[in-house]
Amino acid sequence: MKDPVFKGFSPKTFQFFSELKENNNKEWFDAHKHIYESELLNPLKGLFQALYPIMYNIDAEFEMRAHRAISRIYRDTRFSHNKDPYKTFMWMTFQCPVSREEWKDLPGYFLELGESSYTLGLGLFQPKKKVMDSLRDAIIYESEEFQRITQETVLDRGYTVNGEGYKRPLPNDLPEYFQQWFQRKGIWVEKVKPIEEELYSGSFADLIIEDFKALEWLYNFMKEATE
Repeated sequence: MKDPVFKGFSPKTFQFFSELKENNNKEWFDAHKHIYESELLNPLKGLFQALYPIMYNIDAEFEMRAHRAISRIYRDTRFSHNKDPYKTFMWMTFQCPVSREEWKDLPGYFLELGESSYTLGLGLFQPKKKVMDSLRDAIIYESEEFQRITQETVLDRGYTVNGEGYKRPLPNDLPEYFQQWFQRKGIWVEKVKPIEEELYSGSFADLIIEDFKALEWLYNFMKEATE
């Protein structure tokens, strides 16, 4: 089957999320599965294909199979107290394909879509301590360039720095700017925006491409520092 062309999402996409939140059961989902496929899954596949060329240029090793890069809406409830069978959000990632454990030590891009907002981001989400130590060493070594470029391409574009912090700050001699990057067990940058008219057009893909291209320097910095 040919991949769908991305023409934007629709109000029905986010209405589906809203109604699923109130009716998170198999009977309701089965009755509305055609909406899930036409208004959410197929547009996500189309968006993934629209992003494919630029993401391939950023890193040709990214997982480029849509069924691997786009999340499932079905939840694994075996080990969870929450027995709702479906997620009320979905996402796609661009990351090098590795084992179930190794992915934690590699940076990746993500786009998450929910009922009332979407999130763009990039980062290291569950890295080993040695990976973060290597990243911190790289920040120290290239501190001037790191601050200049991340200020312009990350913070000035509305991204915030996130990740679990240490209870006891790690000692270092870096200025205050660097502490938000330095004092983390894992680290990612993200920008959360409300669902507005921009998502209802195919040009929404261009907005994401612009942001993801801006984050390319940080992606390469993270990848090289942690190899």
